[in-house]
Amino acid sequence: MSQLIGRLTGLRAMGERYTPTYFLAALGNGGTAITFFIWLNFLVPHPNTPIVTFDSIAALWSKSDLIGQLLLLLALSGVAIFALRHIQLLIWNLAEYSRFRRSGAYLQLRETNGAVMLMALPLTLAMTINVLFVSGAVFVPGLWNVVEYLFPFAMMAFVAVGVLALRTFADIFGRAVANGHFDCARNNNLTQLLAAFAFAMVGVGLAAPAAMSKIKLTIGVAMLGSIFFTTAAIVLGLVLLVLGVRAMLTNGLAVEAGPSLWMPIPLMTLIGIAFLRLSHGLHTGFELHIEAPHRLLITAVFFSLQILTGLFGWSVLRRVGYFRTYLNGPSRSPGSYGLICPAVGLFVLGMFFLHVGLVQNGLVEKFSPIYFVLLAALAAVQGLGIVTMFRLDRRLLSAPAKALAEAESAA
Repeated sequence: MSQLIGRLTGLRAMGERYTPTYFLAALGNGGTAITFFIWLNFLVPHPNTPIVTFDSIAALWSKSDLIGQLLLLLALSGVAIFALRHIQLLIWNLAEYSRFRRSGAYLQLRETNGAVMLMALPLTLAMTINVLFVSGAVFVPGLWNVVEYLFPFAMMAFVAVGVLALRTFADIFGRAVANGHFDCARNNNLTQLLAAFAFAMVGVGLAAPAAMSKIKLTIGVAMLGSIFFTTAAIVLGLVLLVLGVRAMLTNGLAVEAGPSLWMPIPLMTLIGIAFLRLSHGLHTGFELHIEAPHRLLITAVFFSLQILTGLFGWSVLRRVGYFRTYLNGPSRSPGSYGLICPAVGLFVLGMFFLHVGLVQNGLVEKFSPIYFVLLAALAAVQGLGIVTMFRLDRRLLSAPAKALAEAESAA
């Protein structure tokens, strides 16, 4: 089986060196596919549908010049390439994880603070549903004509992933509370926020039918599910944030887990978009009208928190030499894939802030010089995330096994 998976994915078996942290590689590729979809969603007119579809893209293609068609092709290629990379890495991770669960390393992991990395599985599966949804929207002609029939299946899929996340969380933290084996001193990072991240991914996924459906029952059920998981993410996130910050103030940052300082960035992206989708569901399903200034408030608050988190994390990571050690130096850590989701999250919410917050409220005119300046800044964030991801792939997935083993031993 391992040889078959290797031929399908082009990736070798990791054996004892595998860790569930590698799910973050699949997660980052899925998020990057979403970023290219976001370009299409905000720049391709789609007056008859809540999101961009194949039909709206085809309509714009037919009346665009060569440059416009090349830009459309670039965005579509980005969605396709990174969606395929996501599926490739997901298959590889599932095969590796299956073997990992039968090893003694898995049992040891469950008894440590690192057990939270098991939450990366439901987190990545929830991203897979999102990737399949947006890929179908932009590549399948006429799919939106039957979307109301698809929403219940999407909701059931997210609920199934949510149940997996709840069971995993209860197993990890229930055992920690019952046995008291959680090491607060070694919790000097924000990796535990991965649990809140997983719940938020399910919550924002369930919020999509609430925002896009025209059937009141679908809207209501989706809203209730989204509220449950989003609330869980908020409460759990606040608790784990306080515990992590206190441990860091006492013991300093665990350098190898440094990228976790930026985990609040994608977490706030998911919660902020969930709020926007829920507000739209209240508007279409229950006639509670949310005006443009309210959307400006939501996007501005969450984007401001992201900027603050990004600047603080950058300051700390530079101070401890994380980039010099784990991106450019000899040390290799799969936790470095935690650098990708913050770039994705900042770009995605930044696009919402620019278009839903600033443009829709008349603060920035679309296609004005300042608009393109802001758009270029967001594109730079997206590009930095992609470059970093390819660099990590070369260091962690494509490097010879001997070099990886020596680097991990040195670390």
